[in-house]
Amino acid sequence: MNHTILGAGGSIGNALTSELLKTNDKIRLVSRSNYSIKGTESYKADLTSYEETVAGVKGSDIVYLCAGLPYDSKIWADLWPKVIQNSIDACKSVNAKLIFFDNVYMYGKVEGKMTEATPYNPCSRKGEVRAVIVTNLENEIKNKNINAIIARSADLYGPYATKTSVPYILVFDKLLHGKKAQWMIDPNRLHSFTYTIDAAKGMVLLAGHDECFNQKWHLPTCNPPIDGKTFIELAAKELGIVPDYTVLKKWMVKMTGVFNKTVNESYEMLYQSEFDYIFDSTKFNNFFNFDPKPYSAGIYETIEFLKGN
Repeated sequence: MNHTILGAGGSIGNALTSELLKTNDKIRLVSRSNYSIKGTESYKADLTSYEETVAGVKGSDIVYLCAGLPYDSKIWADLWPKVIQNSIDACKSVNAKLIFFDNVYMYGKVEGKMTEATPYNPCSRKGEVRAVIVTNLENEIKNKNINAIIARSADLYGPYATKTSVPYILVFDKLLHGKKAQWMIDPNRLHSFTYTIDAAKGMVLLAGHDECFNQKWHLPTCNPPIDGKTFIELAAKELGIVPDYTVLKKWMVKMTGVFNKTVNESYEMLYQSEFDYIFDSTKFNNFFNFDPKPYSAGIYETIEFLKGN
């Protein structure tokens, strides 16, 4: 099979590339930077251009849309609809299947578990954008215009998850540099995190089963979820240090956002830290008889990866 990753070079794109390299299949990495990894083909393209997108997926059997955009609501509202439509149209043009790596922003604040049946009820600008673009893809699937999968994950942690991973920014990076860890709002709230390698393995498994297409799937994620205090304690234990941390209160994030645009953009998402965030992947786990990585093992492997890189 010929696999193409749109938006290569990010945390999930790299984890997926690592898993695909274990096969004998061909892998093409498509990015604006012409990002490359040994054993793959690289192609430079801007996904906001249909012509460049269709050229990037030419000859593909499976296309994975793993792109990320700057964390800015205005940029999302402007560019995400173009990226998703170009990806859909390009796959239709070359008769390729599409797997869209998605998040949970469109669900909004959920009481209880998030499942594939959870309705879209966004409570943020970025969530509204995600609801629009995924509904677009769902309509294309419903109209039988494309064979596609919507593969969702919780917040990511694990190998390759660095710059945009909250656990990396607040916990791993700080502890590895001798600083206090941090946690957002309430360290006693439960929060699901998807291990990057599990997410990548999940997409590879889905890609290999025709009967999994034209559905929504939650990628394998450990349950029960973990609280922030325990997450920090496990990371500190692996490093042999005291689990010292500070809590970033809501007002502190608001104040910092005055001077930092990225922090300001994250303010509307704080509901994910104020309340329990429980992501359920029972459908996937049962279908593939898959056991997601336990948090203790995932945290250990993440630290080992970071030490080696």
